[in-house]
Amino acid sequence: MLPSQPLLHAAVFALTVLQALASDTFIAAVYEHAVILPDATDEPVSPDDALALMNKNMDVLEGAIKEAAQQGAHIIVTPEDGIYGWRFTRETLYPYLEDIPDPVVNWIPCTDPARYGPAPVQERLSCMARNNSIYVVANIGDKKPCNSSDPSCPSDGRYQYNTDVVFDPEGKLVARYHKYNLFRRETQFNYPKEPEAVTFETPFGKFGIFTCFDILFREPAVVLVSELQVDSMLFPTAWMNVLPFLTAVEFHSAWAMGMGVNLLSANTHNVSLAMTGDGLFTPEGPAAYHYDSATEEGCLLLAELSARPRLSPTYPPAVNWSSFATSIKKFPGQKDAFSGAVRRDIFTFSELRNKAGNYTVCQGDLCCHLVYRMANKSTDEVYVLGAFDGLHGSLIKYHWQICTLLKCKSTDLNTCGQPVETAQTKFEMFSLSGTFGTNYVFPEVLYSGVQLAPGEFEVLRDGRLKSKHGTLKPLVTATLFGRLYEKDLPHPLRTSP
Repeated sequence: MLPSQPLLHAAVFALTVLQALASDTFIAAVYEHAVILPDATDEPVSPDDALALMNKNMDVLEGAIKEAAQQGAHIIVTPEDGIYGWRFTRETLYPYLEDIPDPVVNWIPCTDPARYGPAPVQERLSCMARNNSIYVVANIGDKKPCNSSDPSCPSDGRYQYNTDVVFDPEGKLVARYHKYNLFRRETQFNYPKEPEAVTFETPFGKFGIFTCFDILFREPAVVLVSELQVDSMLFPTAWMNVLPFLTAVEFHSAWAMGMGVNLLSANTHNVSLAMTGDGLFTPEGPAAYHYDSATEEGCLLLAELSARPRLSPTYPPAVNWSSFATSIKKFPGQKDAFSGAVRRDIFTFSELRNKAGNYTVCQGDLCCHLVYRMANKSTDEVYVLGAFDGLHGSLIKYHWQICTLLKCKSTDLNTCGQPVETAQTKFEMFSLSGTFGTNYVFPEVLYSGVQLAPGEFEVLRDGRLKSKHGTLKPLVTATLFGRLYEKDLPHPLRTSP
């Protein structure tokens, strides 16, 4: 006699748990999704039309989830805005929202869909997780009614939140996170009154979750990693690449190494908005990543990750990020310094005039030191050592300290800091360090063609970002991103009356 469907599902789920318990690793997946966008409109569409659009995107996501599960993935992360896109005002977004309860209610939408009113999106996501015995992470919209007794209640009588949800392999809602650091264009959403530090336990480690812009701030990012000691971060994002720095794969890989956790980063894919780049990043470097600015196609990535990286014998040792740089005398170079803009940020640069040398460049409290030797310096390429110590951002400002070895766009020094994707010059060696005022420093090397360099550099305990051998490919940047959270300005939206 064949087992009934519920018994069969229970058996598959139990086997999945036992397999995860028997291993110190797990298979993670992320999907970079080319989101099907709604038509731009000033008038709200009907709930049926909204659901039809979301189902088109969920059809694509369901295919990726099935494929990931068939390849043995225990968890899959899908992107921010991956179900309905981003062409919204506050009013036109409303038909796409659902009431998402607190996970303490112990709810499986797939088997009890009407418990909290109409919730077709949550029901479908829950069934995707349940039918494939996999954790599913998605980004949707939450709505919560409020009234005049709440002085912060919006005039339309509701809060609208950019929200991540997690369903376990039984389809149960196990996590809900409301994005706290809204990007400047997200006027259709409210931010929660207090930052949320959302974690949940699995057989393969402790997970935390946040969304896109959140990664740049102490709350919730540093709280989850440093105080709550999560093993892996789930990261739905819609990241617009900003060369020469802050491409998705560059910074997200750097953040995972600097924070010492796994980062499961799922990005939206939209070439016209320069959105691409996702990956499975670890404290040792990227396990898998994808960057494609040429096609309009999505991409599924899978990799085996350490379930509890802090217990791994290969876990990087603690770094004193200013130890080496503060112990040496300044190298030459400051007298030739000049200013250059990376977007709105004014860096202090010093040109690397020779094929090899030692240089120092300073700005504010930060001095950056570089030792280098080029292998085949191209005559039509210019490299500089750069330092930035100040506030970054337009509406929301936050404090960076950055040391970078950077290729300029052309031989004209006025182009230093402009977007660059390609290079021809390789380096026999480099060693970059800085007098950072923080231990939150994120290291990464970017090669020509927006390629990372896993295994080709190391961070020494005294704070040096050092090549292990000659660079195998031409170098675009080698960068140390430092964040001084305590110097951030108050958030203008959260402090206004």
